[in-house]
Amino acid sequence: MMNVFMKKKHLVTRESFQSTENINLDEGIILWIDLLHPSNSEVSYIAKTYMLDIPTKEEREEIEQSARYWEDSASITINTYFLMRNSQLELHNQTVTFILYKGILFTIRYNEFRIFDEIQQRVLASPKNFGDGFDLISKIFEVRVEKDADMLESAGKETSQLRRNVVFNENNLDHDAILANLSSLQELNMALRDSLFDKRRAITALLKSDKVDMDVKKNLTIALKDINSLVEFTTVNMNVLDNIQSLFTSQINVEQNKIIKVFTVATMAMMPPTLIGTIYGMNFKHMPELTWEFGYPFAIIIMIISTILPVIYFKKKGWL
Repeated sequence: MMNVFMKKKHLVTRESFQSTENINLDEGIILWIDLLHPSNSEVSYIAKTYMLDIPTKEEREEIEQSARYWEDSASITINTYFLMRNSQLELHNQTVTFILYKGILFTIRYNEFRIFDEIQQRVLASPKNFGDGFDLISKIFEVRVEKDADMLESAGKETSQLRRNVVFNENNLDHDAILANLSSLQELNMALRDSLFDKRRAITALLKSDKVDMDVKKNLTIALKDINSLVEFTTVNMNVLDNIQSLFTSQINVEQNKIIKVFTVATMAMMPPTLIGTIYGMNFKHMPELTWEFGYPFAIIIMIISTILPVIYFKKKGWL
């Protein structure tokens, strides 16, 4: 689907096209062409109409700098990560392509992002704030960074709560839940950090371009500062999560040591009765107790006493 935003006098209108047939883009000044799940014919139509080199799927996913940002005499192409959740609520980064050509912004995306709906509503409601595609991409980056900051703030609160649970509720820990929560938070921070790194790289390159005016560069500079602070925040979060993991591992080791200690003590406590039972099970011919009327209960009592005494001794030593 192709959404086209055109300026007509002081208004911005939106037209949606399901195919490339009967498209008329000459009724106003084109501001933004947003391609959502574009077909091959739609991509081909944009490429031929505006003489653009639109990256393929393979080129969009490459990670080297030359594949994430390139600029020629007429256009700027940016491939950058946007964090999203899939239908299974798993976090992952999806690449969105931005192309700036003669003041027109082209966006190519194969996933729905709430931020694009929000920006589209802003464009329709406040057209005077968006003079060209550079104003649009600046606002998209600004809003996306705000969303990332909200996610990091939420992750920071969850991290603090998780640490309190591990430190102060050590006797009532649900190990599976703790591990799942810890893994989820680590994954979120790593995905956010990758996304922020990618956007920082794109904004840094835009700031060096002579196609971008000073007002847009000022907005991008603010967004870049925010990104740098968020990257530091992710680093702090990751360090805290590593600390939680170390604490959790130490607590598990302590619990395992306690269990091993109990088994060791139980084994030691059972050794004297075993020894006594072994001796009296030999049935020696000249064993005095063989003909004694109270020999059997006497052996049982000795075994019980020999079990209790080591336990008392270990407790006094603080081994239990």
